Amino acid sequence: MSLVGEERKQIILNLLQLQGKVRTLELVTKFEVSSETIRRYLEELESTNKLKRVYGGAIKINVDREEPSFFNREVKQAAEKRLIGQAAAALVQDKDIVILDDGTTTLQMVDILVLKKGLTVLVSSVYTLNMLIAYKNQGIFDGEIVFIGGRVNAKHYRTSGSLAKHFMANFHVDKAFLVADGLNLDGSVTSYDDERGMLSRMFMKQAKQTIVLADHTKIGTNHYCRIADMGEVDIVVSNIAPPPEWQLLLDDKGLHWIVAT
Repeated sequence: MSLVGEERKQIILNLLQLQGKVRTLELVTKFEVSSETIRRYLEELESTNKLKRVYGGAIKINVDREEPSFFNREVKQAAEKRLIGQAAAALVQDKDIVILDDGTTTLQMVDILVLKKGLTVLVSSVYTLNMLIAYKNQGIFDGEIVFIGGRVNAKHYRTSGSLAKHFMANFHVDKAFLVADGLNLDGSVTSYDDERGMLSRMFMKQAKQTIVLADHTKIGTNHYCRIADMGEVDIVVSNIAPPPEWQLLLDDKGLHWIVAT
């Protein structure tokens, strides 16, 4: 395979990462080559398990069917998550009441949030709870901490399930910060886990504003549980700009996309 061919295959993989799927006719136009050439590229990529060919093109392979453990998630895309967390924290005002969804990206918000005045922070993550308690005991954080009670998921150090949903139904908040496991071109926000996904849905219901945090690996990815339609989200914070193909959808939904830099 020529260098040009390898470069084209990498472009195809990049498009899959962003869009979740590619179409043969669109690739023919983009690269100005024959459909037979595109078919060969897709066959070669499929042979190395980089994608799955379907009628008219190819789709992204979702390798991870099970949510990685907290410790594995913590080290993945750490720099990107730090930028996203900082940009998300900047959206919080003094005296806000906010929910921080379980996730290693929302965890990155804490160092900035504790410097704000008079916050009330609701959390379902044991790690986030411990960080806030430590800052509170050091006299750095002057706000209130509410831990969302429920069934404990020991692997992921969080609460979820019907008890947590019932608990959350008693609160109304200004902003809910959710961590998406997947954002797809069909306009859906998805999660690996149905109990976590349903609790995230309750967070949205009880919030005036919903902000979704998603690094570039989540864009174009679809998972088991659908949390919400993109039209129900107010803001997305990511480390990359949205794919150009998404712009019409975002405009139609009135969704604001912030690129963390």
